[in-house]
Amino acid sequence: MTTASHTITGLASAKDLFALTKPRVMSLVIFTALCGMLAAPGSIHPVIGFTAILAISLGAGASAALNQWYESDIDAVMKRTSGRPLPAGRMDRETALHFGIGLSVFSVLLMGVAVNWFSAIFLAFSIFFYAVVYTIWLKRSTPQNIVIGGAAGAFPPAIGWAAVTGDVGPMSLLLFAIIFFWTPPHFWALALFMNSDYSKAGVPMMPVVAGRQSTRHQIFGYSLVLAAVAVAPFVLGLAGAVYGAAAILLSGIFCALSWLVVRSKTTEPKDMAAEKRLFKFSIFYLFALFAALVADRVILA
Repeated sequence: MTTASHTITGLASAKDLFALTKPRVMSLVIFTALCGMLAAPGSIHPVIGFTAILAISLGAGASAALNQWYESDIDAVMKRTSGRPLPAGRMDRETALHFGIGLSVFSVLLMGVAVNWFSAIFLAFSIFFYAVVYTIWLKRSTPQNIVIGGAAGAFPPAIGWAAVTGDVGPMSLLLFAIIFFWTPPHFWALALFMNSDYSKAGVPMMPVVAGRQSTRHQIFGYSLVLAAVAVAPFVLGLAGAVYGAAAILLSGIFCALSWLVVRSKTTEPKDMAAEKRLFKFSIFYLFALFAALVADRVILA
């Protein structure tokens, strides 16, 4: 029978280690990386492709574990994260640190040995960026944390592309840019109705520092930029009509929902229907947009 000790052999500990990898976030990482791989020119052996996705997944999980190791004090204060393994007292910080470092090393070596070393170095940099640049440096020091730190979540499709080609190209850079400009409106919509959590934890999220209305206007501004970047592959001839139609439709809805956020004046989280609607749609938006890219490539092939 397992206890609350921090061994990795018991069922409870295995669940907590899995929770450290932020599986819901990882699902988006896996999907965008896979889409980047499928959209890349050329081909990759299915076994090598599976290994690449596995390495990217483990790297994302490692980043999440290191993030939770460093932010255990913040997570303990915020209602949304207080049930995570570290703040809930089900695991010590040393275990999380060792798990994160071990998973990081293994994922990079797996990618390098089984796929190619360019994508492995790319993966290593993405782990470093999320764990050090975003988590340790930016998160607590600037309201631009999500803007700059958004690059961390934008790497997976480019890494997936590099796993096939061994380099980067204009399309992979655009896939990176789509997620980069998607991140601020996605997270700021969340931050608007979770504002009290971030304020209590002392995290300088944009609504805490600049206020709700300024954040709402910035959400709309980034949504317009996102729409332009999302349509760019079609305009530049890098994607076909299926992707182009999806990008125009999805981005139009995204901008419309962002405009409703701008018009919202409420300060009560329970009344922030527009913000919650945008947050939920933003997740669907990214999945649907990348799925349209793959569908477009299949049709063109």
